[in-house]
Amino acid sequence: MSEELARVTVRILDKEYQVACPDNEREALLESAELLNRKMREIRESGKVVGLDRVAVMAALNLSHEILQNQAMANEADHDLLGRVRTLNDRLAGAASAPSLAN
Repeated sequence: MSEELARVTVRILDKEYQVACPDNEREALLESAELLNRKMREIRESGKVVGLDRVAVMAALNLSHEILQNQAMANEADHDLLGRVRTLNDRLAGAASAPSLAN
């Protein structure tokens, strides 16, 4: 079954772009475009980067860095959680195999 694509207009640094996306992803696309627009404005307003292409690359690098940091934190949290589950499992297994005191 093919999904119907909607044309969505996003505005980034005062330029409009037409993007096709599935209708159920429209809101996510608009939020993504707004985030990109904010990042690009921050970089442009810092005055340290000149040129739209360079601003876009710096914004992409910053967003990619944030994604990688978040993934690393999520992986660390998953690892910690897995360790806790294993510890609880070991305790439960020990309690189940311990002789019963209720005789």
